[in-house]
Amino acid sequence: MLEFLQSGPVQSALLLSAAAALLCGALGLFTVLRGQAFAGHALADVSSAGGAGSLLFGISPLLGFLLFGVAGVAGLEILQPRRAAGRDEAAGILLGAGLGGTALLLHFCVTTRGAAGAAQAVMFGAMFSTPPGTALWSCLLAGGCLAVLALIARPLLLASLDEELARVAGVKLRVLGLVFLLLLALGVTLAAMTVGAILATALLIGPAAAGLRLARGPLAAALLSMALGLAACWGGIALAYESYGWMPGRTWPVSFFIVALVLVFYAAAGLRRWA
Repeated sequence: MLEFLQSGPVQSALLLSAAAALLCGALGLFTVLRGQAFAGHALADVSSAGGAGSLLFGISPLLGFLLFGVAGVAGLEILQPRRAAGRDEAAGILLGAGLGGTALLLHFCVTTRGAAGAAQAVMFGAMFSTPPGTALWSCLLAGGCLAVLALIARPLLLASLDEELARVAGVKLRVLGLVFLLLLALGVTLAAMTVGAILATALLIGPAAAGLRLARGPLAAALLSMALGLAACWGGIALAYESYGWMPGRTWPVSFFIVALVLVFYAAAGLRRWA
């Protein structure tokens, strides 16, 4: 265990995954309540283009993911119609555009820079190769986002449960929705860097859905969601590290273990609910 914790790549992975798990755990509660899981998935796929661009142009992966994640929010605001029924249409169009851009940038990564593992890193994560500075900045970003989320939690919860009542209470729904989308983009950005853009939604939705099944109040559900996400990430990192000895010279992907643990937690929450 001591050797595990003393490993530089493991330390960076633990920090990055903690930032992603805690932020996504809190955001996931509202994402589920607001029915915006598909929007979160679309933003993660758009941010993957930034990850591919960072590999192509040699910039910080955190910066690349963030820029395209925020651009995805702008795209949703432009494409999204006023009516709620059309939100999935806008998210679907944005998702396709994001993956198309990612495919183009990954093609250039392979053909011009010889980065054969670029697709694997962007789409399924590469935590163990995360620079220590990036992991630290990710923690600071997550802390700032959690602080903002705490400030808007009450009106956001009201708007998530009853938009009409929130409107009567004077809540500015459009502004609040935009702020939440920005926070969501930052959250799925960290999740995409942790488990990859394709699997980011699992870290956003899985722990939150399990927390809502087990807890009796929104605060308890959010805290439980954060704890489950953190347990899945750190447990997945430990299992990936140990897997080096299962097949000599080969390791299992950490993203597989994290998503598998999220699935186990969600299934266990369902069984507990029916017990």
